[in-house]
Amino acid sequence: MKLSKEARRKKIHYRVKKSVRGTADCPRLSVFRSNKAIYCQAIDDVSGVTLASASSLDAAVDSKQKSEAAAQVGKLLAERVVAKNITKVKFDRSGYLYHGRVKALADGAREGGLQF
Repeated sequence: MKLSKEARRKKIHYRVKKSVRGTADCPRLSVFRSNKAIYCQAIDDVSGVTLASASSLDAAVDSKQKSEAAAQVGKLLAERVVAKNITKVKFDRSGYLYHGRVKALADGAREGGLQF
């Protein structure tokens, strides 16, 4: 039986999420991509708390191009996380392929000062 695209992505996401756990010192940077927007969060899985979040719907993101907006979202999240004295994160692409908007977000976060 063939899985749908979304079911395949969720299966990959849960498989990766078993091994990638975020802590207060090194949170998990989780990405969600929809057709119109991209969202990301820095999550402490030990206490179940979102430390910072950003999306392309924020007022600070002003680009019309999806890839440019994703890069700005990465930089915005990096600023918010670095303000809390955290520089290392674990990148969780949530089952999406690492190219396009997901790669642009990761590059923007690296440019903003995060290491992963």
